[in-house]
Amino acid sequence: MTRLVEETPYRWRIDAEGPMRVPGVVFATADLLPDPSADQALGQVAAVATLPGIVEASYAMPDMHWGYGFPIGGVAATDVERDGVVSPGGVGFDISCGVRLLLSGLRLDELRPRLDALMDALDAVIPRGMSKGAVWHLRGQAELEEVLAGGARYAVERGHGEPADLERCEDRGAVADADPAAIGARARERGLAQVGSLGSGNHFLEVEAVSEVYDEEIAQAYGLWPGRVCVLIHTGSRGLGHQVCTDSVRAMEAVMARYGISVPDRQLACAPVTSPEGQAYLSAMAAAANYGRANRQLLGQAARRAFEQATGDGGLSLLYDVSHNLAKLETHHVEGRARRLCVHRKGATLALPPGHEDLPEDLRAVGQPVLVPGSMGVGSYVLAGTPSAPAFASACHGAGRRLSRHQALKSTSAARLRAELEEAGVAVRGASARGLAEETPHAYKDVDAVVTACHLAGLARKVAKLAPVGVVKG
Repeated sequence: MTRLVEETPYRWRIDAEGPMRVPGVVFATADLLPDPSADQALGQVAAVATLPGIVEASYAMPDMHWGYGFPIGGVAATDVERDGVVSPGGVGFDISCGVRLLLSGLRLDELRPRLDALMDALDAVIPRGMSKGAVWHLRGQAELEEVLAGGARYAVERGHGEPADLERCEDRGAVADADPAAIGARARERGLAQVGSLGSGNHFLEVEAVSEVYDEEIAQAYGLWPGRVCVLIHTGSRGLGHQVCTDSVRAMEAVMARYGISVPDRQLACAPVTSPEGQAYLSAMAAAANYGRANRQLLGQAARRAFEQATGDGGLSLLYDVSHNLAKLETHHVEGRARRLCVHRKGATLALPPGHEDLPEDLRAVGQPVLVPGSMGVGSYVLAGTPSAPAFASACHGAGRRLSRHQALKSTSAARLRAELEEAGVAVRGASARGLAEETPHAYKDVDAVVTACHLAGLARKVAKLAPVGVVKG
């Protein structure tokens, strides 16, 4: 059983023992720590600490829980020049899953009389679930390759959005070094008819309104004021990203012995970043990430059309779009010098500090918006990156699951959940009864507690809370 040492009420340490190359560090309160008898996430933190080239620590965010190889909420960086590895399990199956937050010009009291019309319009234009419906019907493999190479940038070029959107997207809407040729035939097949679709599971589109402001200066810079209506979209790279991860894990399992790599869990399969296999994965991952960026861009445009149709407000502006499943090559100071690192963030959000050159000029002084969706129907948070930028400038990505989908189904029914949400003033448009019940808020940790821990641990600072008004469920 992994032994935790409490450093502060919001930071815990797992000392490096045995094959661990660095310690583990968990940002959480005692109440948020996973139960070792039911959740192996702490053991996964220790296992990640064995990866070749890992530096500083194997980190976990306050919403951490058991995942594939890495815990969800895991952050780890490896030194590229010192045989550091890249592990598909450190990104996950839903590559570049992330969140997009759009701001409406409407106040909540202005929306209420038109809410049902808006939810019906969103219900009609947002493809979701396991079907192949999509907003954008691509013209074959050639156009899919353009999406894989250009992401949201290509979508905007084709008229699906505004150039200003790209200034508010991580990486300006597209990850560099994407190679569509690195995407296999099965992944292409799965992705061809899904650009602009919400998916299932914990993916959703939620109409929300600013309910609380914690930092007036930053909220003003972000354009968040009490009662302002917003649209939050949470989805990723669909079946294409899942297949890329599946293919890459198999490829790396086959070559680890060649590089003298041994890991305690096959789900941590990896290869040196500089190896052909490592480079092939990063190129395919970047292409899948661009697919995810384009996917959210298309859904954002669909939301704009629905708002225009139902409310007359077609001017939804983008606050930010950021991923929480990615491995990125970044420069960070470690042990007193700048080092080129491969930073894995799995269920963890990039949280760039104030002044960072990658931020748009109008947000640079206050830091990056960090978007934290709560569980369905309980609301979300907007945070901001902090000057100290711990854990390689990373923060939590959501509430964090605490019940399996099977357990969630046993705890409620879709009819009861729908009634509870609607009684609380939240209109629901669900793709299926089962999908709705699996995502009951009771299946997740308390997002208020997660965000408070994130704030007090210094990972990101609270800016505003968004209360739900209506949800379109995948």
